[in-house]
Amino acid sequence: MKLYDAAAVLRSKNSGPFEITVDVLFTDPAIYFRVKEQELINKTLVSRLYNIPEESITHIVFFDQALGFKITFSRKVSSGTFLDRDVYGAQQHAPLMELEVNL
Repeated sequence: MKLYDAAAVLRSKNSGPFEITVDVLFTDPAIYFRVKEQELINKTLVSRLYNIPEESITHIVFFDQALGFKITFSRKVSSGTFLDRDVYGAQQHAPLMELEVNL
């Protein structure tokens, strides 16, 4: 199953002018805990999907109470500057959408 189909919410947004945050939330605890247990979501994967160095990834945090996880990484260029193609960071969740998760 694709992460896009498993998650109830898959979104990205600015986390200030220099970072992007991706939020993934689930409605089914069994699906959330299965994704978490797979340990698929890690710096190596995010680095590969976003074509960024692992050092640019500042947080990958799972929140059991919210049935979700958050990934925060440095933007390649700051929000609103020359060469920025997504001022609000709202389109940065796309690389995770097609991620295959085994449920």
